[in-house]
Amino acid sequence: MGERVKAKFDSYPAHIKPLMLNLRSLVLGVAETHSLGTVEEALKWGEPSYQVKGGSPVRMNWSAKDPEHYFLYFNCNTRLVDTFREVYGHALSLQGNRAIVLNVADPLPEPIVCHCVELAFNYKRLSHLPLLGV
Repeated sequence: MGERVKAKFDSYPAHIKPLMLNLRSLVLGVAETHSLGTVEEALKWGEPSYQVKGGSPVRMNWSAKDPEHYFLYFNCNTRLVDTFREVYGHALSLQGNRAIVLNVADPLPEPIVCHCVELAFNYKRLSHLPLLGV
């Protein structure tokens, strides 16, 4: 983790930082588990961002403006969130065509979030398939 990204995680309140670090670990784990290559970790728009070659980037953040939620953001010019809505709309809270909304009080739906990240990291390979091949 680079210094700028570490500083961002260190800036989160004590009760939020473990949630964000867990989400980071999950995102990195998806790339490793599925042998998707090196993950580029950076700050984009002040938020931790993750990308693999051939994939669509994933960002995450928590903000004091909406303290009960943290977010996993996807490129709004893709069909990712529309696909998540079709497949996981019953289990996920989604914001427009850009984010999965996670409640700080609820357990992270890890298998679903992992699958969504996997789809993002494979987006360029799957983008031509109906529902991204799900």
